[in-house]
Amino acid sequence: MKRMNQFVYALLIGCVLLTGCGSNTNTTETKEEVISDSQANASTEATQSESASEEENDSVTGRIESIDETSITLAVMNMPGGAAPDGNGGGDKPSVEAPDGNGGGDKPSGEAPDGNGGGDKPSGEAPDGNGGGDKPSGDGNGAPQAPDNNAESVTITLTDNTLFYDESGSAITIDSLTEGTTVTVATDADGNAISVTITTLSAMGGGMGGGQSAPSSYEAVNTYSEDNSISNESISSTGTDENAILVTNQANVSLDNVTIDRTSSDSTGGDSSSFYGVGAAVLATDGTVNISNSTITTNASGGAGIFAYGDGVANVSDTTINTTQDTSGGIHVAGGGTLHATNLTVETNGGSAATIRSDRGGGTMTVNGGSYTSNGSGSPAVYCTADIDIQNATLTATGSEAVCIEGLNSLKLTDCDLTGDMPENEQNDCTWTVILYQSMSGDSEVGNSTFSMTGGSLTSKNGGLFYTTNTESTFYLSDVDITYSDSNDFFLKCTGNSNARGWGQSGANGADCIFTADNQDMTGDVIWDSISDLDFDMVNGSTLIGAFVQDESNAGNGGNGYANLTNYILPYTFS
Repeated sequence: MKRMNQFVYALLIGCVLLTGCGSNTNTTETKEEVISDSQANASTEATQSESASEEENDSVTGRIESIDETSITLAVMNMPGGAAPDGNGGGDKPSVEAPDGNGGGDKPSGEAPDGNGGGDKPSGEAPDGNGGGDKPSGDGNGAPQAPDNNAESVTITLTDNTLFYDESGSAITIDSLTEGTTVTVATDADGNAISVTITTLSAMGGGMGGGQSAPSSYEAVNTYSEDNSISNESISSTGTDENAILVTNQANVSLDNVTIDRTSSDSTGGDSSSFYGVGAAVLATDGTVNISNSTITTNASGGAGIFAYGDGVANVSDTTINTTQDTSGGIHVAGGGTLHATNLTVETNGGSAATIRSDRGGGTMTVNGGSYTSNGSGSPAVYCTADIDIQNATLTATGSEAVCIEGLNSLKLTDCDLTGDMPENEQNDCTWTVILYQSMSGDSEVGNSTFSMTGGSLTSKNGGLFYTTNTESTFYLSDVDITYSDSNDFFLKCTGNSNARGWGQSGANGADCIFTADNQDMTGDVIWDSISDLDFDMVNGSTLIGAFVQDESNAGNGGNGYANLTNYILPYTFS
């Protein structure tokens, strides 16, 4: 592993370029000496030796057609062949202004309640940072291609050593797997199954693209297809996979001081709930629901609190939401839905149940104020497959990473307090607090994942801080008060992954990342590999205490990736 020991970076116009290619690792000269060629080459040879000893595994994801003690047959989608798309591989670095942090501008379609302040949805583009400079040509094969939706059947041998996991990474038995369940199977060099992991629930990569179709109709206790106002009422739902309230047919419905309870022991949850809102307490599919001063409680699998799907719009203020079971997000959009939230108190307790949740087809969410706490496994405070803008909120995940962003989607945080506490899991290459990635499940469009945080605080309870893999990604961090975990495994990790979860193809699933620190103090290592491209910009007095580490553990045969550092003051020494 190549390591340049402790240093402090601060504002200075300059550049260091670390590249990974074959057996050479080079540095360019700046106004001060960085590291000798002999040191660089010696470090790289050690890295290559470590990399050569790594065992490469592949994986496939699909729905179970049949399974017994000796084999599993999947209807799989053809995944990308490993070649990197054009992506950010060459030409000019994107030049986009940094977020202004005021959340101003026009509201998305669907009027937000008073006091929302929800501005334009995040642009999803990279902040400029230092004002330009060409990006070196040639990338590290990092970003994924979109999956091919032509399904085929594959039979994989199960052995006595095959391990089985649920969607949260907990061990299960083969008896828990049934026909129709979506799983990811990691295989060894002989094609035998190393592990089989349920991936139907989408909190860490959902069902296969094209799998679950939209329902032709919904069951609901109260369906509103015309404008209406309801106040001071209690509404109860106990049916299987039904909604307590359904708003459709372009109706505009207002609910004030209502109590909604959705309880069902035999609801199924799963993709139909995650993608289309089946079983949610309140669902708007083609109309607008305005909710204020209310209480919403669910205890049913797939029982989201409030769900906006398609042309549905939900405006919610001064309301408490509590959900208990799996796939039961607090506030949720999918299929292009729109949701505005002001001063909510939201708590979720199940697996794959983010308090602020989105899924296939994305949408737009604005959140202003309030408290959002998720307690379940695989349940981040924010699960983002949409364009989400959050201001002045407290966001806490007690059993998961704080934020998960997948594919061509964006999250903008302004003056928020964000906390994550992700447990260790043997399926993961590392433990993180914020992840930007592409699962290849089909739940999000392949493209640049964007995370922007201005002001507020970020607390990591375990592991490293930022992780990006198998995607193009953009980070913007400005004036954030950061509290690191005791281990502080890394500040940023921009690498490929072992493919244990089906995230791309081993040796070709790195990340193409632009990270901009603006008036930001940082501590921890920056880890990269030769199948990834990293531009790390530090502006307006930003500092970093840590090391840049080239780690080829998941880089396969390597690539032409690089770590490009700009705007810094060099340390006195390197080792």
